[in-house]
Amino acid sequence: MNIFADFDARIKKTLQKLDLKAKDGGDLDLSRVAVEPPRDASHGDVATNAAMVLAKAIGEAPRELATRMAEALAADEDVACVEVAGPGFINLRLKDGYWQRQLADMIEAATDYGRSSVGAGRKVNLEYVSANPTGPMHVGHCRGAVVGDALANLMAFAGYDVIREYYINDAGAQIDVLARSVMLRYRQALGEEIGEIPSGLYPGDYLVPVGEALAREYGRQLLEMPEEEMLGIVKARTIDAMMAMIRADLDALNVRHDVFFSERSLHAGNARLIRSAINDLTLKGHVYKGKLPPPKGQLPDEWEDREQTLFRSTDVGDDMDRPLVKSDGAFTYFAADVAYFKDKHDRGFNEMIYVLGADHGGYVKRMEGLARAVSGGEAKLTVILCQLVRLFRAGEPVKMSKRSGEFVTLREVVDEVGRDPVRFMMLYRKNDAPLDFDFAKVTEHSKDNPVFYVQYASARCHSVFRQAKEAGFEKLDRETLGRHLEKLSDESEIALVRKLAEYPRLIEAAAQHQEPHRLAFYLYDLASAFHGQWNKGTENPDLRFIKVNDPDLSLARLGLVQVVSDVLASGLSIIGADAPTEMR
Repeated sequence: MNIFADFDARIKKTLQKLDLKAKDGGDLDLSRVAVEPPRDASHGDVATNAAMVLAKAIGEAPRELATRMAEALAADEDVACVEVAGPGFINLRLKDGYWQRQLADMIEAATDYGRSSVGAGRKVNLEYVSANPTGPMHVGHCRGAVVGDALANLMAFAGYDVIREYYINDAGAQIDVLARSVMLRYRQALGEEIGEIPSGLYPGDYLVPVGEALAREYGRQLLEMPEEEMLGIVKARTIDAMMAMIRADLDALNVRHDVFFSERSLHAGNARLIRSAINDLTLKGHVYKGKLPPPKGQLPDEWEDREQTLFRSTDVGDDMDRPLVKSDGAFTYFAADVAYFKDKHDRGFNEMIYVLGADHGGYVKRMEGLARAVSGGEAKLTVILCQLVRLFRAGEPVKMSKRSGEFVTLREVVDEVGRDPVRFMMLYRKNDAPLDFDFAKVTEHSKDNPVFYVQYASARCHSVFRQAKEAGFEKLDRETLGRHLEKLSDESEIALVRKLAEYPRLIEAAAQHQEPHRLAFYLYDLASAFHGQWNKGTENPDLRFIKVNDPDLSLARLGLVQVVSDVLASGLSIIGADAPTEMR
């Protein structure tokens, strides 16, 4: 149960009982009433701004209204005390019995605790990674992959119907360059001396196996074919090889997609889908023939001082109109974006999320405008930008890759430190802030390493149960663990229950605001609270989880440990990491 939703309902019921009316006789607008944890935990368990946001409409001073509300709320059987603070905030402190009942519900729910229906089954298309199939994924792709995948897990847990999508950029000039780069490796495999890789081609050794595979399959036949036929074969084989490599890298990171959408499919059949999308925009009045003024500063590749087919994107929030068809009849890259977005919308998606690198910041306004134009304002498009990842080794920058020769690959990072540290640490900063990733820091066994600290808490939970069995506690099913929770009365134990009670609200808020980093922060705080309780038991035997001379209290405390273990396992699963039963 989300306790803040529970008290939101109770507070609004209290408002109804007070029979409060707006000065104009209309209904009160309760949309701005918030029920949340107080900023300072010493002020109570639940706080509300109800009196602050309703006083003006009622025609009463906020503090006077708050005092009346406080008197009514004090009658609630679960409320220990109510205080009016400042200009009219209301803080409630709840009775231990309320927390004990909440813990019983948590024990019964197991790892489904925190699961929400707030998404109401709404379909969401979440596109992430979408790296060009021109080589191995680098560590910059890694952050977007983790953010996108964890967000998909989070939103699914919160009740959304999420489709995970990867857009394969397998058309355009970079694919021609890739094919010509592979042809060099093909000739090399045939025994030719190719010398230094020319500037402008892809130099990485990862293309050597592709050239060797072509040599085994075709011998020298490719050299004897017309160039167009040869390039068609090489492109297809190379894209397949690159996508197989990318899929393997994603699998090592435990990242998965439901749909791999090929850009080439938009250009198939004389670009039928692109033409259809542009015709649709034309019928809606969003396309015209015209010239664009030269932009300030450096001219972009697609700017032409001639009449072009343009998307009237300034009418839907963009800062300039965008070319769709060049003067020579070729489609721009943005034209493919139009067709791709329309395809998503035609598939029944009214909510689309794009996880992109920070270098795509210039695409945000045009994509938001495109969503308004294609859907008539019905579709919601959100772009999440991920800032750069800077790699360090014991404080020293890491720049070069053994595999690519140009950048550090995602696979090299995962192979060196493991999947779990990579996934957790990629979420331990908000996506719009640069992230420093130190190979030494993320593998050290200390409180300063968040992933170790959280996973160590999981292992400690399991060690408590092993100790309980050694002490003679044989029946530790959930029904037994929930029987004596009234024995939990120490303030630090109740404080740990309060922290666990934040989880459902955290899940809903993180999903609605599309901020999976909130979960990583919460898990660290929960682990810290649990380690703190463990340490108190070390210092004070009366607070140990297992007291052989008080089996009922021991079972109650084991119930508390069980829920900590459940929430850690649930949260780590959403992040995409393991919840270990022991640390080696």
